[in-house]
Amino acid sequence: MNARWDEGGGSRPTSSFDFDNDETMVMRALPQNIDPPHMSRAEARKQREARNKRAKRGKKVGVLALLVLVIAVLGVGAYGALWYMDRNKAAEDFAGPGGAPVVIQINSGETASEIGATLEAKNVVASSAAFYNAAIANPSEIQKVQPGFYQVPVQSSAASALDTLVAPDSRVGSVVIAEGRQLHDSSDAQTGSLKKGIYNLISEASCVGPVSAQKCVSTDELNTAGASSDLASLGVPDWAMSSVKSVPDKDRQLEGLIAASSWDFDPTATPTEILRSLVEGSAAKYEATGILTAGSGVGMSPYQLLVAASLVEREALPGDMAKVARVIVNRLAVDQPLQFDSTVNYSLDTTEVATTDADRERVTPWNTYAMPGLPATPIASPSIDALKAVESPAAGDWLYFVTINKEGQTLFTKSYEEHLANIELAQQSGILDSGR
Repeated sequence: MNARWDEGGGSRPTSSFDFDNDETMVMRALPQNIDPPHMSRAEARKQREARNKRAKRGKKVGVLALLVLVIAVLGVGAYGALWYMDRNKAAEDFAGPGGAPVVIQINSGETASEIGATLEAKNVVASSAAFYNAAIANPSEIQKVQPGFYQVPVQSSAASALDTLVAPDSRVGSVVIAEGRQLHDSSDAQTGSLKKGIYNLISEASCVGPVSAQKCVSTDELNTAGASSDLASLGVPDWAMSSVKSVPDKDRQLEGLIAASSWDFDPTATPTEILRSLVEGSAAKYEATGILTAGSGVGMSPYQLLVAASLVEREALPGDMAKVARVIVNRLAVDQPLQFDSTVNYSLDTTEVATTDADRERVTPWNTYAMPGLPATPIASPSIDALKAVESPAAGDWLYFVTINKEGQTLFTKSYEEHLANIELAQQSGILDSGR
């Protein structure tokens, strides 16, 4: 080549190519790992041996990791194959027909597999897998199964067990308590019809076993249990404990503490256990409304709120509840007797809207004609709406109200003279006519 480099300190190109003294291009080797010139041959040999050992260890670790991965893949594959074969083999199932019924509980949110496990544990089905398969084959049926208690024959086929669970007559321990219901039975003076009490309704819902040999918790057993002095065993909440202890008639001490609602209870439980489950569930419903603190605004304790709510329930239609609650608050504030016919009727076996002079003169712990203040207990199970009405009454100065016709029209006033005129309207409509 003719080109030469300037000797004045210019940089040479960085490359593995260079020029020799004869100006001919030659290839230089790239740098190699060589031993430092100051290192002895023995030291250099040791370093080379160490590098070789590290390289061998790295190879062994890599091989070992590969073996572990292979084993894991093979294990998963084997497990998957076993699972597939197990799921697809015929599940053990009873041929049926079933035997004597047993009670099982289905909880909210349970899957078909969980229900099947419960049935298998109770010897209703031979295997939970059989019930699961029956549920998969009948998706519309399994969706009908609701939380609650059921009596199902033991040793049923899985398909038969599913059919039983959706049959209306297999449900047990299910009771609906309507608003305004009382613990004990009463009859209507106008029609003579029986109004079943809460204890009677619970008794009917507790019946289990074949029709020819049904076992039920009796009304008397429930009444005896409900009159127990062991209030804690009955689930009475702390906020009601002292008031319930002082109830003069122990047969009525749980009045109002079983809320109006739909309930499920274990029909194989004892009377005390059944009542406890209902009272505790009711306390939770009441407390959710704010009953523990709402009374500060109207000068009532939580239990007094419940008592007042029961009066509202028996005296008012839904649209007038907040107004009737205000009348109660206003009368209590001026120590004026409430004079509610519903409180007179409470201790009577035969009841009607109109009460007699003799009825109103009877002194009882509930008759608000014969005494000031609230009754000794609630007079019925109030609705949540009635309770909320007492917790937050309507604004008003009313002291009187009367329903003037069978359509439920109710007039409110502060004036006693106006109230008397309103009573005449009620008498003219026939709503106050007596059946006695």
